[in-house]
Amino acid sequence: MGGFGGDATQLRAVNRAIEELQARVGDAQSAYGNIPPISRLVNDIERLRIDAGDLVGVPTRTPEPALTPIQIDNTPVDALMWRDADDEGIGGYHGTKR
Repeated sequence: MGGFGGDATQLRAVNRAIEELQARVGDAQSAYGNIPPISRLVNDIERLRIDAGDLVGVPTRTPEPALTPIQIDNTPVDALMWRDADDEGIGGYHGTKR
C-alpha cells in the first residue's frame, strides 16, 4: 500500500495547487493589504498545507465492492391498501372520507 493516491503524484498535485493558491492570495494581499478576509485566506492556506502534509504515508482506501442489483417485484398491489392514505408531497388527500 502506498501513500496518498498510491504514489506521491496526487500529493504533489495538491501541493502545487496550494502553492498556486498561495501566490494568488499573495497578489490579493498586495492589492488589498492585510485586511481580515485576506488574513483568513492566508490562515486557510496554512491549514491546507498542514492537512496535505498529514496525508504523507497514509494508506489509500480499499475500493468498495460493487453493489449487486436486486430484482423488484412488479406485481400490482391491492388498491384498497392505499384507500385513505395521503399522497405526501403532492398536497395531501383531497377526496371525501369514506
